[in-house]
Amino acid sequence: MIEKLAPYVLTFVFALIFTLVLTPIVREVNRRIGMVDKPDPRRINKVTIPRGGGIGLFLGVNLAFWFAYLVLGDTVLGTTAGDTPILFGLSAALVALGYADDKFSLNPKVKLLGQLLIAALTWHFTRLGFQDVWPQIPSWLDAVLTVFWIAGAINAFNLIDGLDGLASGLALIATLGMTGALFFTGRAESTFFCFAFMGALLGFLRYNYNPASVFLGDSGSMYIGYSLSVLALSSHTPDSMLVSVVVPLLAMGVPIFDTSLAILRRSIRHLLRKDGTEAGNDKVMTADTDHLHHRILRAVGLNQKKAAWTLYLMASALVLIGLVGVSLKSRAAGLWLAAVAAAAIVIFRDMSRIELFDAGRLLNRVAHSTSVTSRRRMAKLRVPFYLTCDVLLLVAAYFLGCWALKIPLTAARLRASLPIQVVATFGCLVFLRTYVTIWSRAMASNYVRLGAACVLGSVIGSVARYYIPSVPASQLKAMTVVYAILSFVFLLALRFVRPVVRDLFYALDCRQLMGRKDVSRILVYGTGLRYRAFRRELVRTTSANTRIIVGLLDDDILQRNHYIGGIQVRGTIHEAPDIITELNVDAVVIAFETTPEKEAIIRKLLRPTGVRITKFAFSETEQI
Repeated sequence: MIEKLAPYVLTFVFALIFTLVLTPIVREVNRRIGMVDKPDPRRINKVTIPRGGGIGLFLGVNLAFWFAYLVLGDTVLGTTAGDTPILFGLSAALVALGYADDKFSLNPKVKLLGQLLIAALTWHFTRLGFQDVWPQIPSWLDAVLTVFWIAGAINAFNLIDGLDGLASGLALIATLGMTGALFFTGRAESTFFCFAFMGALLGFLRYNYNPASVFLGDSGSMYIGYSLSVLALSSHTPDSMLVSVVVPLLAMGVPIFDTSLAILRRSIRHLLRKDGTEAGNDKVMTADTDHLHHRILRAVGLNQKKAAWTLYLMASALVLIGLVGVSLKSRAAGLWLAAVAAAAIVIFRDMSRIELFDAGRLLNRVAHSTSVTSRRRMAKLRVPFYLTCDVLLLVAAYFLGCWALKIPLTAARLRASLPIQVVATFGCLVFLRTYVTIWSRAMASNYVRLGAACVLGSVIGSVARYYIPSVPASQLKAMTVVYAILSFVFLLALRFVRPVVRDLFYALDCRQLMGRKDVSRILVYGTGLRYRAFRRELVRTTSANTRIIVGLLDDDILQRNHYIGGIQVRGTIHEAPDIITELNVDAVVIAFETTPEKEAIIRKLLRPTGVRITKFAFSETEQI
C-alpha cells in the first residue's frame, strides 16, 4: 500500500514545495511592475496587494507534474497521455491571457473571445468531450457542449474569486472530490495531476488565505477553472454518469451556482436599465457586489474568514453528497432527491432577496407600462399565452390520467386518442367563451363555465373514441371522469397563478422595504373587505411602494395571532400604543366603517403615540 501511494504523495509534496518557493518570487515581481489591486468601493481589500499570483500556482503544478513524469514515466500521464503536452500549451496560453488582463485590464469581450478560442482548440486537438458519456450525440453538439463547459468553468472561478482564499480553497475541495471519485471507480492512474494540483493549491493558500499577501488574479482563477473543467472531461467513463457528470457538477457547484445567478441578475438589470429610467450601468458584463460571497460577507458582518469557511462548508457538503452517491451506486436515487430538495430551498431563499425581486420589478414594469405600444403587445400576447398553456395542461392531464389508471401509452393512443381528447376539450373551451373572460375579475359563473367545458370536452372526446374503431378505448368511463377532473384542476390552477405570483412579488417587495429607513410602516385597524381592498392597492403598485403593512388590529380577540393576507393580527385597538412602539409604526389606517364617536375614541387612544391616522374608505355618491 505504501509503495502504491508513495508516487502520489511525492507529487503532492513536490507541488507544495515548488509553489511555496515560487509564489513569493512572483508576488515581488508583480509588485515591482505595478500589478497590484488598490482599495476601491467594490474591492474587499483595505491595502494594496499584488495580483497575478496565479503564475506561481501554474509553475508549481506543472514543475511537480513534469518532474514526476521524468521519475515515473508515462504512468503519470494517465488516460490523456497523448493530449497532455497540448493541454499544457493551451493552459499556458490561457494563463498568459489572464496575466495580460491582470496587467492591462483587457476588454471583457476580448477576454471572453480568448477563452472560447482556447476551449474550442481543446476540443479540436484532444479527445476530450462528452461523446464518452453520450456516444450518440453528433460532433457539432459535442463541440458546443465542450466549449460551453470549459468557458463556463473558467468564468465561474473568475467570478467567485472575490475573497481571500476563496477560489483556491473551493478548487482544492473540488479537486479532492474528483480525485476521490476516480479512486472509487478504480482509476487511480488518472489522479497524478490531481495530486500535483492539490499540492500547489495548498501551497498557494499559504499566501492567499486571509489576510492575503497575493491574489490569484485572472491568470490564476482562469487557470483553476480550465484545469478543473479538463479534469472532469478526462474522468469521463461510458458506464458511470455519476463520475463523469454529476460529481464534477457538484464539486464545482458553488462557483457554477454563483455564475448562473450573476448571469440572471445582470440580464434582468440590463433590461431594467436600458431605457434610462433607472440609475446604474446597463451592461451585462459589468461587475457588481451581489455575488454569493458578497451576500454571505454582509451576513457575517464583513468577516472574510467566516464567509470563506461558509462557502467551504457548502462546497464540502456537495462533494460529500457526490462521493456518497458514487459509493451507493444504484441506491443513490433517494439521496439525490433529498439533495435536490435541500438545494432548491437554499437557492430560492438566496434568489428571493435579489434576483426574484428584480424579476418582479421587470414583470411589473411590463405589465403596467403606460406605453400604448406595450399595452397593445400585452393584449395580443395574453390570449395566445392562455391558449398555449391550456393545450399543454390538457396534454398533461391526459398523461396523468393514463398513469393514474395504469393505461399503457402505446403509439396508437398517442397518435389518435390523445389528440381527440385534447381537441374536443379545447373546442368546448372556445365554444363556451372561456377566452373572453378577464380571469383576474372572474365571478363564480365564469368558473362554472370553465368546469362545464372540461366535463363536456371529456365526454365528447370519450364518445368519439368509442365510435372510432381504430382508436384505443380501454377504461372509457374511468378516464372520462378522471380527465374531466384533472383538466379542470389544471386549468383552474393556471388562472390562479397571476394573483399568487403578484402576492409573491409583493412579499418580496416587503422584504426589501423592511431594511429601508424612508419607508412608512403602517398598522391597519380592521381585517374585513376594506383591509383587503387597501392591501390589494399596495400589491398592484409593488414597484412604487413607499409603505408597508407591519401588522393588523381587530377588536375580535379570536382573530389574535392569526394571519390575514399574510399579515399578523397583533391585538385590539386598546393595545395599539404598545404595538406601535414594538413595531416602530409611523401611521395607522382605519379600514372599516366608523362613527364619529368611535373615531374620537381612536384619536384619544393614539394621540400620545404621535402617529398619523388616516381612513381608507370607498363609498357610492350621487352624481350631481
